[in-house]
Amino acid sequence: MAEDIATKLQNYRTAPFDARFPNQNQTRNCFYNYLDYHRCQKSLDAKGVDTAPCDWYKRVYKSLCPISWIQKWDDQREAGTFPGKI
Repeated sequence: MAEDIATKLQNYRTAPFDARFPNQNQTRNCFYNYLDYHRCQKSLDAKGVDTAPCDWYKRVYKSLCPISWIQKWDDQREAGTFPGKI
């Protein structure tokens, strides 16, 4: 499975189609991939497992989200005021 993820990350160009977000507006897709990345990091860190599979979510949200949103959300997480459930 790790080789499959590594191969996908190497061949990554842009965010693939996600059936959960079929509309042109990709704001929710951006936000949910940001949440999924941090949830994945949190759960795998708690188990003591390698967090490499989480990099997929990071690449997707980095390609979809404006940098200013990511910075704002990171600042909110540090301050403890982030609105999402991680």
